[in-house]
Amino acid sequence: MQINISQILDYVKKEDVKRYEDSLKEYQKGLLDKTLAGHEFMGWLDLPERMQEDQLAAINDDVQRIAPEADVFVVIGIGGSYLGARAVIEALKHSFEALMPEKRPTVIYAGNNISEKYLSDLLELLDEKDYALTVISKSGTTTEPAIAFRILREHLEAKYGKKTARRRIIAITDKEKGALRQLTNQEGYSSYVVPDDVGGRYSVLTPVGLLPVAMAGVDVRQIIRGAGDMRNQLNNTHTLEDNPAFAYAAARNALYNKGKTTEVMAAFEPALHYFAEWWKQLFGESEGKDAKGIFPASVSFTTDLHSLGQYIQDGERNIIETVLHVENPRKSLNVPEDSANLDKLNYLSGKAIHEINHKAETGTIMAHVDGGVPVIQISIPEINEYHLGQLIFFYEYACALSGYLLGVNPFDQPGVEAYKNNMFALLGKPGFEEKTNEVYNRSSKQ
Repeated sequence: MQINISQILDYVKKEDVKRYEDSLKEYQKGLLDKTLAGHEFMGWLDLPERMQEDQLAAINDDVQRIAPEADVFVVIGIGGSYLGARAVIEALKHSFEALMPEKRPTVIYAGNNISEKYLSDLLELLDEKDYALTVISKSGTTTEPAIAFRILREHLEAKYGKKTARRRIIAITDKEKGALRQLTNQEGYSSYVVPDDVGGRYSVLTPVGLLPVAMAGVDVRQIIRGAGDMRNQLNNTHTLEDNPAFAYAAARNALYNKGKTTEVMAAFEPALHYFAEWWKQLFGESEGKDAKGIFPASVSFTTDLHSLGQYIQDGERNIIETVLHVENPRKSLNVPEDSANLDKLNYLSGKAIHEINHKAETGTIMAHVDGGVPVIQISIPEINEYHLGQLIFFYEYACALSGYLLGVNPFDQPGVEAYKNNMFALLGKPGFEEKTNEVYNRSSKQ
């Protein structure tokens, strides 16, 4: 993995970026010593070592047990409980997997919304399919996944009977406490632990992410290997030139201090769409607090060049663009010659599609830089397990450093409770009675 920040230097001086280096060294040391704010949630730093062979073997055993019995594997979770897994699965799966002959369970998702249509459609599908599920929740009481699990558990038990349903449920939850742990112990579900020292958005390298990814047929050991190699690089380099997390954190903070308040992640491979969704949660929850933070957004190019590309090119100049570049595709496909040449494309005859895509990327970067958008480019050789593992750990590490440079604790998320408290009051949840009248009065004016 490589990072190129040279194309931001029209907007900030090199010394504006370089001045963060000493602070980054201190924050790096604080991360490794676990002495900074949020130190109780820094267990993600050690996950490449902590995911021992016995844990990976247990995941493999569950995959081997479930896969022959299930056409569909439902992942119930929200936020960090499913986005990391989905990012990896969507990046690596066949683009038209749903229409291809099934070799493993197709992984689908629930508990990430409260849509009646979505859940009703899901039940119609599961009426016709053999399925199993994992429910991922540290407490077991988070509204969206708890509703989905209650509905799907009832459906599973009605379809297969309680005894067989138990074999088709895998819980990923707290080691000792919480409603889901209590139910898991009562029912005897196969289960994995969400580590106490790893927050949800940093949990993709725990069973939270690795079990669903393995169920999709992905080699999780290669993900861990990639993450471990990136960890070694980031822990043992201490300059902007050698440490890509230093360079990324410094560049985006230097630009933020010049009024660049929105960062758009752009990928020219549709397979990386959900990687960008994971990235948005990682940085949005980590940095968006105390009236600070860069707003994370994403686009899928070249598709969005025909829509949002106009805004990026000519809209308000508060944007940073981070381009995810993939050097090599998995396959090669060339444009054929056409004797009629009615579409005027013969100048492309014989060229590989990925070469054309790369030229579109280069042309876009040039246009956006000329239009007043600083561009950071992050490159991986190809989309595979190893390089996704590297990319995941890089962004986690860079996010922590960037948050500290910003002056916030990157491991808490106090703002997410605000909507919940209002929703609970409106729904009459016990314990929220005093807030109910206030919320009803306000909601009636909306």
